[in-house]
Amino acid sequence: MSFQEKLEKNIWGFIAMVAIVVSIGGIVEIVPLFYLDTTMEKLNKDEDSIHPYTALQLEGRDVYIREGCYLCHSQMIRPFRDEKERYGHYSLAVESKYDHPFQWGSKRTGPDLARVGGKYSDEWQIQHLKAPRSLVPESVMPNYAFLAEAQLDDTLTERKMHALKTVGVPYTEDDFKTAATAVHGKTEMDALVSYLQVLGTMVKFQEGRDYRE
Repeated sequence: MSFQEKLEKNIWGFIAMVAIVVSIGGIVEIVPLFYLDTTMEKLNKDEDSIHPYTALQLEGRDVYIREGCYLCHSQMIRPFRDEKERYGHYSLAVESKYDHPFQWGSKRTGPDLARVGGKYSDEWQIQHLKAPRSLVPESVMPNYAFLAEAQLDDTLTERKMHALKTVGVPYTEDDFKTAATAVHGKTEMDALVSYLQVLGTMVKFQEGRDYRE
């Protein structure tokens, strides 16, 4: 009887082996955090324009999460040639430093959206959200036409910003004061498009630079 067969028939031995393997994995993940100064890439002033989401973008991100868009679209381009040729520069951790929760992942039913900002016009995005197959015949994405009729609740935006500030997002008093005005009268469609259009636009990438250094 092989070692694997013995483990499969001995529940306590199997549990002990799983615990050992999980512990090793945990150590590999956790130990570097004690000696690394930062887990974020260092950008120079010309490259770094990372900023918190505006009030409208923040509301759009909430719509994105609420509708489960992350279940089919990742926002993580891995450092492989085929991914970079299709989507653009590989994703940097610093791009998601104000995301709570971050949208990284590798599950893709639809394309990765990490660099979708500015790739299409607002009009294209709206039409695609309303009737995806009118632009992409092979799409399996649901219709989101109802977002164009759903008004944002401008009484909640400032509270969301205050909550995010408690976990390190540097919103200012001016951001709080103008939050309600910024989303007043806007629809969930406006917010979602605003969010999509900012994705991947905050870093000015330099050709040939390896940001993993």
